[in-house]
Amino acid sequence: MPNLGRRAFLGAASGVLGGCALGRSRSAGAARPRPSPAQLAWQRDELALFLHFGVNTFTDREWGDGREDPAIFAPAALDARQWARIARAAGFRALVLTAKHHDGFCLWPTRTTTHSVAASPFRGGQGDVVREVADACRAEGLGLGLYCSPWDRNHPAYGDSTRYNDVFIAQLTELLTGYGRLVEVWFDGANGEGPNGRRQVYDWPRTFATVRRLQPEAVVFSDAGPDVRWVGNERGVAGETCWSTFDPAAVPHPGFWQGDETGRILQQGHADGSVWRPPETDVSIRPGWFWHPAEDARVRSADDLLQLYRTSVGRNSKLLLNVPPTRDGLLHDADVAALMAFRERREAVYGADLATGARQRREGRALTLELPRPAPFDEAVVEEDIRHGQSVSGYEIEALVDGAWRQVARGTTVGHRTCDRFAPLASSRVRIRVTDAVAEPRLARLGLFHSS
Repeated sequence: MPNLGRRAFLGAASGVLGGCALGRSRSAGAARPRPSPAQLAWQRDELALFLHFGVNTFTDREWGDGREDPAIFAPAALDARQWARIARAAGFRALVLTAKHHDGFCLWPTRTTTHSVAASPFRGGQGDVVREVADACRAEGLGLGLYCSPWDRNHPAYGDSTRYNDVFIAQLTELLTGYGRLVEVWFDGANGEGPNGRRQVYDWPRTFATVRRLQPEAVVFSDAGPDVRWVGNERGVAGETCWSTFDPAAVPHPGFWQGDETGRILQQGHADGSVWRPPETDVSIRPGWFWHPAEDARVRSADDLLQLYRTSVGRNSKLLLNVPPTRDGLLHDADVAALMAFRERREAVYGADLATGARQRREGRALTLELPRPAPFDEAVVEEDIRHGQSVSGYEIEALVDGAWRQVARGTTVGHRTCDRFAPLASSRVRIRVTDAVAEPRLARLGLFHSS
């Protein structure tokens, strides 16, 4: 299936609405942050699959305590190519694997600990899950991302900050140099007790510098960036106002949290932020993050997944959807069915842009589409040309109905994409007016769709 994130809206209603001051500029003449090529490619991919897999899969737990016997890790039919084939068929463009979770068990044969696949019966002790996922991604044309938890409840050095930071950098170095090009390196700020009961002080500057040196084309995710920020919740919901620009002082380091206010900041970003740090929306297809047999009947429906798309990608974020492999090392049939149905729902809704063939007319702050004939629609998709940054802070969408303009939607930010749903109507003329902006706006697309 074609990647809907890149191709669904390639109708004739595209173009750049620029060259004049549209709306009020709050920072006229000031340079606005813009995405790097890696950030731009990351966001345009729109959909990535998260794979939580490890000893927790076999203990039926969400967080391991680091005392698990590596012998329990014994997937009988692991097939990373199945994971990658399903992801690609469902329109996802990358896989992010939990190479190490908080329990400290490493899915590759690391030299830094014996708590790894090398001490398990997997592939006769010669297995390397990271290698198999990397090979599968290359075979299926997907990007590879790796999660390496800084919290390690097994390693005896954890809590001896200088010593463990050296261990963690060694683990990262193995991952960043042994498996080819990465598109994303994923961190959280989890920081709890180690085997000795002590807490660790992480060396984040050294960690980020290591990624920059060894994988300069990868984006680095954490709650605090530096390239991609957390959306602030695990519900799959970005802010209705959602800026890719961000004030780095608001969340100064991974793991920083001051209650609901931090969550709100991460959801919304900052109109006057000094860096480009778009949000990633991570959410699971099941109630838990690791596979649990009791949850096989609790997989999200296609309609629920489509709504997650609208509240993530459709709010200027990227959707990182967790789909955990089973103890056999396969994606479960229920999850696969949901992913395929999700693809079909996206295709049914966004596969045909009703604005294709429309004439465009620009008048000051407005872009008007004149359709060849009245068409029924109930959803509009707006995009900015974010190569030049993000500027729109207020807009209204109107349709000509019975000879009069009727407002059907209004919003604040646009960014990469915003999706607005409204009561079904039929019209041959639709316009968007930028009512407020922090810099000269560049609207790249107004698409119209019939989703009911």
